[in-house]
Amino acid sequence: MHSQYQVFEQMSRHKPVLKAGSSLENGMGLARWYNDDDHIALDKSAHHTLSLYVAEGFECYRKTPHGWRNGGAPGRFCLMPKDLESAWDIRGPLEFVHLYFTDQHLKTLTEQVWDRSPTSLLLDERHFAEDASISALYHQFLLNLNWQERSDQLALSSATTLLLIHLLKTYAQCNWQLPQTRGGLAPYQLRRVQEYIEQHLDQPLLLRDLAAQVCLSEYHFSRMFRQSQGLAPHQYVLQRRLQRAESLLKESTLSLADIALSCGFSSSSHLSNRFRQVKGVQPSRLRKSEP
Repeated sequence: MHSQYQVFEQMSRHKPVLKAGSSLENGMGLARWYNDDDHIALDKSAHHTLSLYVAEGFECYRKTPHGWRNGGAPGRFCLMPKDLESAWDIRGPLEFVHLYFTDQHLKTLTEQVWDRSPTSLLLDERHFAEDASISALYHQFLLNLNWQERSDQLALSSATTLLLIHLLKTYAQCNWQLPQTRGGLAPYQLRRVQEYIEQHLDQPLLLRDLAAQVCLSEYHFSRMFRQSQGLAPHQYVLQRRLQRAESLLKESTLSLADIALSCGFSSSSHLSNRFRQVKGVQPSRLRKSEP
C-alpha cells in the first residue's frame, strides 16, 4: 500500500500495529499506528513524514546528541524531513498518525499557490512540538473521516492540501505569504462546477477535478468557491449528496444500498452515518414516516 514510503515499510518491520492505512487519491499516504515497548531506528528516506500523537506518548523518547529526550503527548507533532535518520525508544503506549508526502507534492503546491517552482524546499525538523493548526486539521478531517470511503476523498484531499500549505508557510525556509484571493467564481464558472458535481455525485469527486472545470489551481478554486457559495467544496458536495439521498428516499422505491451508491457513498452504512451526523435522523425513518 505504501511501498513508495520507506518510513511506512520500516515501521512495518517493527512492533507497531497498523490500525488503518490508505494511499490517498493525491498520492500521499496515511497510516494510523499503535506501539508500546519498542525500539525503532529509522533510516534516511526520500520522503517527508508529519506525525501527530493521538493518544498517550508520554514515554516516547528520541535519541539526541545529548541523550534520550522525551516530550510526547496527545496533540503534539513531529515533522521529519527526508534524509533524516532517527532512533526512538517507546517505553509506554503510543497511538499516532503519519502523513507521508514527497518533494513533488510540495513543488506542485508551490506552483499552484505561489506560482513559483523552487529548485529545493527545505522543511525544518520538529519533535514533540505543538501547533494548533496541525492538530485541528488532523482531528477535524484525518481522524474524523473514513480513509476508504469514496465520498470522503474530497475532504481528505482538501485537508492534506491545507496541511502542506501550512507546513510551507510555517516550517519551510522560504517565508512566503499566502496570495490574496479576491472575489468568487464568475456565474458561468460556478454553474459549470455545479453541473459537473450533479452529473458525478455517484463518483468520488476530487478537488483537482472540480478545479479543472474552471482552469484554476486547487488552492484558488477552493477559496473562490467558498466566497461564492459560503461553503467549502467538500461541504457543498456532501450537502448535495445528502439532499439527493433524501429526495430518493421520499420519492423512489430504491433500496437504501442503491440510494447510497447513486449518491456517492460506498455502502448504506456510510450513508446512514453521514445522514445521522448532519440531519440528526436515520435515513430509513424518512421512508417509515411516509403514509
